[in-house]
Amino acid sequence: MTQSEENYLKAIYHLGRKNPGVISTNAIAEEMQTKPSSVTDMVKRLSEKGFLKYKKYQGVNLSESGVRKALMVIRKHRLWETFLVEKMNFSWDEVHEIAEQLEHIQSEKLIDELDRFLAYPKVDPHGDPIPDKNGEVQSRKSKLLSNLEINTSGVCIGVRDSSASFLRYLDKNQIALGDRIQVTEKEDFDDSIRVQIGGRKLQLSHTIASNLIVTQESE
Repeated sequence: MTQSEENYLKAIYHLGRKNPGVISTNAIAEEMQTKPSSVTDMVKRLSEKGFLKYKKYQGVNLSESGVRKALMVIRKHRLWETFLVEKMNFSWDEVHEIAEQLEHIQSEKLIDELDRFLAYPKVDPHGDPIPDKNGEVQSRKSKLLSNLEINTSGVCIGVRDSSASFLRYLDKNQIALGDRIQVTEKEDFDDSIRVQIGGRKLQLSHTIASNLIVTQESE
C-alpha cells in the first residue's frame, strides 16, 4: 500500500470511532485537509482493494481487512512514539510528526521486535491504547474530566488533543498522565472548573477539561 492509502484508512478509522456509522466523503476531506473529489478517487481505489465498503452518495465504512490494516498503522505509530519518548529522550509534544513518518515502515518483524524491546507497552505517551499484533485493543472505562461531578476525582490516563501546543500547556501547568485530579468547583457561566492536583489548585477552562481523559474514582 502507498503511504497515502494508509493515511486514509487511519483517518477513516478515527472518524468512525468518533461518530459510528457511515462516514461521508466530506468528513474525510475535512480530516485529510483535501478536496472531496480527491477523496472520492481514493475511496474508489480502496474499495476496489477490499479495504472499504463504499456506497455512492452515502459514504464509506471500513471492511474487516480495512480495520485490520488501519490498526496496524496505528500500532506502529504508537509504538514509535513510545520508543522516542522512553528511549530517545524526546518529549511527548515532539513525537507525533516523527511517528507519522515511521508508521509506514513495512517490516512486521521490526515492529514485533520493537514491541518486545519496549516490554509490550499497553498505552503510548499520550495515554492512547496500543493495538497488539493481532489487532486487539485494550478497552478502559473512562470519561472526560469536564464530565466529572464536583467532589469527585479521577486519574488522568490520556488526552483527546495530542497537538504540540496542548501538550506544552499541560507541561507548563505540570499536568501529566497518572495525576489524580479532584474537581472542587464548577462555573455555570463558562463551564470552567477548579481542580486540585496534589497540593496545587488550578482553574481549567472547559476546552482544557474536555481534552483530558480520566478514569473516575468515587470520593
